[in-house]
Amino acid sequence: MGLTRQSTGRSAVREIFNVAEAGHELVIALAGNPNTGKSTVFNALTGLRQHTGNWPGKTVLRAEGSFRYAGRKYNLIDLPGTYSLYAASSEEEVARDFLCFGNPDATVVVADGTCLERNLNLALQVMEITGKVILCVNLIDEARRKKMHINVRQLSLALGVPVVPTAARGGEGLPELLETIREVALGLVTPQPILVRYPAPVEEAVARLEPKVREITGKRLNARWVALRLLEGDVGLVQAIRRYCEEGCEHQTLQLTPAGTEVTV
Repeated sequence: MGLTRQSTGRSAVREIFNVAEAGHELVIALAGNPNTGKSTVFNALTGLRQHTGNWPGKTVLRAEGSFRYAGRKYNLIDLPGTYSLYAASSEEEVARDFLCFGNPDATVVVADGTCLERNLNLALQVMEITGKVILCVNLIDEARRKKMHINVRQLSLALGVPVVPTAARGGEGLPELLETIREVALGLVTPQPILVRYPAPVEEAVARLEPKVREITGKRLNARWVALRLLEGDVGLVQAIRRYCEEGCEHQTLQLTPAGTEVTV
């Protein structure tokens, strides 16, 4: 299975997902659970330079905006608020597909600083798909009021990605967030997300399946993450790969489990 030249890189973002054509801007995805202040971060960065509509083929609302920083223009895509990327809903499917196939230059995951444990589940899932991740710990002012202390440096070391504390309503931390977005998007900083390890039988199955996935998808998708999703029987992901595959590509069959379950992609 292959992907057309038109459906790779930034052109995939503009052609598949109808992101506004605006020259050579960098594309940034904004992800997060509901009620983390993600929309506040989006509004603070983009101001009035934004518009809304629906995602192609979906009734899911989409917001897109732009901002300039250090001489460059950035296109910010506000993904639907979700608790996971398992595509159990239209919102989750949209978020997953954009992160997988839209190839954003960086992804900012907004988390609520008052309940990080719950929010980090989504962050870890995003980090399994893409390495270009920044964790924005928002509502840090609320955390302080609750006498909560977040060791940002230790959290960054533990996750392997930049962590920026913000209180978006008051503008706190936004200059640092902008600079971190610039550094990650331009490749000046290369995050090294932690690799989530699963029980031995799962890891053994992934080790067998991952090379076969890589043969089909190349470097376009994270082969380990695809292997994990296929082992869970995620037929929706297979359909998404087909949807973004070039017409007329050669179909191949992956044997997903020792029991012989097969999915043709």
